[in-house]
Amino acid sequence: MKSHYAVTLSLLAGIGVGAAAIQGLHAQAKPPAYAIVEIDVTNPDAYVKEYAPTAGKVLQDNGGKFLARAGKTATIDGDPPKSRVIVLAFESLDKAQAAFSSPAYQEGRKIGDKYAKFRVFAVEGVSP
Repeated sequence: MKSHYAVTLSLLAGIGVGAAAIQGLHAQAKPPAYAIVEIDVTNPDAYVKEYAPTAGKVLQDNGGKFLARAGKTATIDGDPPKSRVIVLAFESLDKAQAAFSSPAYQEGRKIGDKYAKFRVFAVEGVSP
């Protein structure tokens, strides 16, 4: 009979240790980040042909997921947005910064700068 108590207590202790470990892992997770890109396009045809496909692929290859990509916008308060607005989700703020700092993005941006002016920033989201 005493062996049943020992097994039960061991099982409960294991569950407690496992639950504490999982809680610790969740606490260490970094919150997601969202990059917002406002683009004032000066040459739409060249921008769409020469820059947008390359930049989009580079950002996706670096972990970016497009949530909004140059869709219809509505001004709610303040200045209206630029002609194109893009919102991307990344695993973390570090990943967002790395994507926009990558050599491939910076090389493509040289082309983009010929046809548009950019404002890019990222914000940490709320941890799930």
